[in-house]
Amino acid sequence: MFFVSDSTGVTAETLGHALLTQFEGLEYQGITLPFADNVAKIEAAVAQINRAAAERELRPIVFATLTEPTLYERLVRSNAFVLDVFNVFLAPLEAELSRRSSHASGRSHAMASKTDYDRRIAAINFALQHDDGASSPRYQDADLILIGVSRTGKTPTCLYLALQFGVHAANYPLTADDLGKLSLPVFLKPAKDRIFGLTIDPQRLHQIRTKRLPGSQYASLTQCRKEVQGAERLFADQTIPHLSTTTISIEEIGSRILQALGITRRLF
Repeated sequence: MFFVSDSTGVTAETLGHALLTQFEGLEYQGITLPFADNVAKIEAAVAQINRAAAERELRPIVFATLTEPTLYERLVRSNAFVLDVFNVFLAPLEAELSRRSSHASGRSHAMASKTDYDRRIAAINFALQHDDGASSPRYQDADLILIGVSRTGKTPTCLYLALQFGVHAANYPLTADDLGKLSLPVFLKPAKDRIFGLTIDPQRLHQIRTKRLPGSQYASLTQCRKEVQGAERLFADQTIPHLSTTTISIEEIGSRILQALGITRRLF
């Protein structure tokens, strides 16, 4: 599978992967060719695609986001099945809106405004400054606070929400003391309506921690089970909404949290 774009390639990758997930058991190698914005780069992409077709004796599939028609015309001459992501939707939209699209590259990931950009950067800085219990007195400024035992996905989820939606997300790792008392730290109690818990299957947590610290007490299955059980008891005792991150993506985790807490997505 090739993802060919005259910009970053993120749109082609996102839609391509979303479509391919509908085919269970399909295994494929994804190759992204970004910034193919002139004839020389498209010809190089075509040559790479044709080499792959010859070596694998399979026709590659190409998801393309090319706004220049002449570049797309060259791409479809390759020995591949080419899907033009933009034109599938742009032509019907042009007809419905009774206006021509600009056919400008990079629009889907361009900076919408200086204000939006600054909000995104501020949210990322907030997530980094409030990671793993840091700067706890300022948790009152958070839109949401994720809690859970170590390695349940708190940090990447906070960064994803900051980057994609400008949400000020903090996180706090539950300690043995917290789990023993079945209570929240004092500084978190005023923000209880903004707290969301993350949990995970103990076996999966054991696998994740073993990669980080193999052979340690921290990574042992017994310790993982103990901590997860303690966290889930705390969530139940304190009526904290929570979600298992065992088998779902960061994107789905983020969307479920925003929906559960009623936080409006701040799209850019």
